[in-house]
Amino acid sequence: MLILLRQGRIGKWFSGIGQEAIAVGCTLALNADEYILPMHRNLGVFTTRDIPLSRLMAQWQGKPSGFTKGRDRSFHFGTQQYKILGMISHLGPQMALADGIALADVLNKKKHATLVFTGEGATSEGDFHEALNVAAVWNLPVIFIIENNGYGLSTPVSEQYACKRLVDKAIGYGMEGRRIDGNNLLEVYNTIHSIAEGIRYNPRPVLVECITFRMRGHEEASGTKYVPEHLFEEWRAKDPIANFEKFLLDEGVLRPEWPQIIKAEFGKLIDAEIEKAFSEPDIVPNINTEVADMYKPYSLPAFPQPETSTKRRYIDAISDALRLSMRKYSNLVIMGQDIAEYGGAFKITQGFVEEFGRGRVRNTPICESAIVGAGMGLAVNGAKAVVEMQFADFVSSGFNQVVNNLAKTYYRWGQNVDVVVRMPTGGGTSAGPFHSQSNEAWFTKTPGLKVVYPATPADAKGLLMAAIADPNPVMYFEHKYLYRSNTDDVPDGEYYIEIGKAKIVKEGTKASIITYGLGVHWALEYAAKHPDIATEIVDLRSLQPWDKEAVEASVKKTGRVLILHEDTLTSGFGGEIAAHLAEHCFSYLDAPVMRCASLDTAIPMNKDLEDQFMAKARLDEGMSKLLSY
Repeated sequence: MLILLRQGRIGKWFSGIGQEAIAVGCTLALNADEYILPMHRNLGVFTTRDIPLSRLMAQWQGKPSGFTKGRDRSFHFGTQQYKILGMISHLGPQMALADGIALADVLNKKKHATLVFTGEGATSEGDFHEALNVAAVWNLPVIFIIENNGYGLSTPVSEQYACKRLVDKAIGYGMEGRRIDGNNLLEVYNTIHSIAEGIRYNPRPVLVECITFRMRGHEEASGTKYVPEHLFEEWRAKDPIANFEKFLLDEGVLRPEWPQIIKAEFGKLIDAEIEKAFSEPDIVPNINTEVADMYKPYSLPAFPQPETSTKRRYIDAISDALRLSMRKYSNLVIMGQDIAEYGGAFKITQGFVEEFGRGRVRNTPICESAIVGAGMGLAVNGAKAVVEMQFADFVSSGFNQVVNNLAKTYYRWGQNVDVVVRMPTGGGTSAGPFHSQSNEAWFTKTPGLKVVYPATPADAKGLLMAAIADPNPVMYFEHKYLYRSNTDDVPDGEYYIEIGKAKIVKEGTKASIITYGLGVHWALEYAAKHPDIATEIVDLRSLQPWDKEAVEASVKKTGRVLILHEDTLTSGFGGEIAAHLAEHCFSYLDAPVMRCASLDTAIPMNKDLEDQFMAKARLDEGMSKLLSY
């Protein structure tokens, strides 16, 4: 790889020279059907699992036969065939994924170990703390490997942490820790083999700090000028490959002439595999392919419509959907803070533990990032996951997992992520800036996520069951104000509403109100107060994808449109709808597209201030302006 880099045939490379014994030893110590989650310097994981070199080179060069079809680089990919789950550039998140993978094994009574790598620098990340804490609390069979090579890019360990030994962090989590020579292949193998054997039958996490040294730059372009020369001299004598070769020669396992013969044979193989990848035609970009591959193809199967219905509150409809889905899918796991015996902050999962058990209805520590990541790990290992944010506001603590892991994984390497994130959202309860935000626009601009936002009990049930059935990640927004204030007929039994389909709540010819969530009820109140105005109300129900055809049809019918939502005006989802209508329906409009949204401030706690903040306070004025244009 270094020769190819100097020749200009490749553009970037993260060398693992000096650290090879860790990747190879760990991989040899695990069974072939156990997941490994490596980092960008762990080439030995991939070669030890016998991935064809030509395919690895195709991955690095962005060729069609690469694992990501040119969509990502380096080791940023996974493969179910080889039970490897690669990293993303943020370094820390894959540790929580290992928790989820291990949890699926425990629930399925599989006696497996899971192994995940991290560097000493990433131990400063919150994801490290969260993942270790969850694994310890839940007794998950995860081996956390710290490759301590002395530097995070150019930052020495003295500027990275103040403790003497990273392995001592294990004590704080109530878990076992080991510190080993990461350059001794036999010590790595024997240690990991022994740990794996133990945790398969007595599930628990173990932290292993492997002391090693990086002989090249963080990546080749970085260089090594920041490293004192005496360290290279010291660690060159500890080279894991040279020392293992010497050991084998001393023990008589190898004859003196064999190493050169072996290297020559591999040299021929490597050259042939490299040229095979280089000779492969380049990818021909296709817009339709790229767009289609953001989501796993899925069509909601045809289900018979329930013949009976029952009056239910919005909150009860959500609970009903969860309960029916838990009965339907034995591999469905619900996770969230206080959701077990307590039943959740809003009592939606009350009684679930008694029916489904604590294995599938899991109280979590307060660590949103780790729990979203664990949800993805469950999905990778064949389960379904519903993750409850106690309040939608708190998703910011798990934002990276949602927008970079859940959203992008299928596009990157074809692994669907079967996770629903429940988002209790919205204002109207005087809960202030951190429990009342409408943050759906954070996610509607993120390809790979589906976003739904029901306004009625029936839709709450139908969309949640559809979201859980869907193999793609879905952000499910449920409005807290509607929980106990909104009651309606809800179909009994299994009930599904196709994601991406709007609903005409009220027919009209004079003007269209395009809305969703609590805005639907504001629009209905307005229409009831103004029966003389033939207002058409369109409930989007889904924001990603959203029903462009239904919205366009309504606008073409009425010629006037007001977009109403609880979110703030600037960069709210209404701006996307307005732009689309201006571009595609301009000739049908009798007035400018208008928006009615909440103030561009944080949402206040005081009731009068909150009422002023809400879009509802300006709805009458907005409609008057629209109708009088």
